[in-house]
Amino acid sequence: MASRRRKPTPAAPRSISAKPLTSPGQFLPNLEQFVLSGDGQIAIGAIKPIACAAIANDGHNMLAALVRRPDETLQQLLERLDQAVQLALNDAVFTDEINVPGSSSRR
Repeated sequence: MASRRRKPTPAAPRSISAKPLTSPGQFLPNLEQFVLSGDGQIAIGAIKPIACAAIANDGHNMLAALVRRPDETLQQLLERLDQAVQLALNDAVFTDEINVPGSSSRR
């Protein structure tokens, strides 16, 4: 009689730890407040032909549109977005690196 191999028992699903990497309010405080306000949203990703951009907008305005710089980490891009959101909310200074006036070509 031939022996039958038992199928391995599937491993329990792995999950990401719920432990925060930093203390609350310490990392990107302006983005946190902006998104949790209920009106703010951010988007990060490709906007053809731009390989990576980060945008923050509310229901009425684009507060910031940043293009990821060469050798810039995602964390650095998010930190710049956090600062740009603070400028927009506190000083009404809007940062737009995507729609550059007078430029017919994009990055």
